[in-house]
Amino acid sequence: MQIQGQAALVTGGGSGLGEGTARELARLGAKVAVLDINLANAERVAADINATFGVGTALACACDITNADSLQAAIEAAAAAHGPARMLLHIAGIGAAKRVVGKDGNAAPLEDFARVITVNLIGTYNTARLFAAACAKLDPMEDGERGVMVFTASVAAFDGQVGQQAYSASKAGVAGMTLPMARDLAQHGIRVCTIAPGLFATPLMKTLPEAVQASLAASIPFPQRLGKPEEFAQLAAHIVTNGHLNGEVIRLDGALRMAPR
Repeated sequence: MQIQGQAALVTGGGSGLGEGTARELARLGAKVAVLDINLANAERVAADINATFGVGTALACACDITNADSLQAAIEAAAAAHGPARMLLHIAGIGAAKRVVGKDGNAAPLEDFARVITVNLIGTYNTARLFAAACAKLDPMEDGERGVMVFTASVAAFDGQVGQQAYSASKAGVAGMTLPMARDLAQHGIRVCTIAPGLFATPLMKTLPEAVQASLAASIPFPQRLGKPEEFAQLAAHIVTNGHLNGEVIRLDGALRMAPR
């Protein structure tokens, strides 16, 4: 699918990997809806994109991916401004780490595990199902394609560390959902792929002390630095434009394999 002139939804677009992806798609000529639970962040990114690439290129939408009504309203607002979206870049998610048995000897709270699963896994499915239902109604393009979805997992889906049970399970669920969803939506001409990033220079990562960031970067075989949001965005854009990429989970990690802790 060519990106130029198409409409895209980017969840988590107000910061980090989502912001980088929203900016890259706009640079490549897409109309971008920046969806984020933090409306101020989404508005900041959309305003900067519009200042750079022209008024009307980006739209900010407040969106809770775990809430069907909130998500549907954002999809409809984006369609009213840019036309129906053919691209979904789903990057919104949360991280958490908690040992099963804490230092106090008590079991980890079940609600903490449930929250991560709800946001990262159920939120992904919720976003996918609503986007797919709208996209399936569009006219087919080349090769019968109607749209493409790119999900975000993590290397923690495969190399989860101590305390990452909830996060790893949620991201492994996203990875495991990729192929069956691609098979399910093949009849509608909608492709599905997932990126599993390693250690990236996101706002959350930058809150860590510089010594910690340097130590993490040194654990990456090559290049020994944190990944850049624009590198994630470049891969996401390539998935959109490469029509034979479907049902695949792609690690983007500099050959990193996470240690137990």
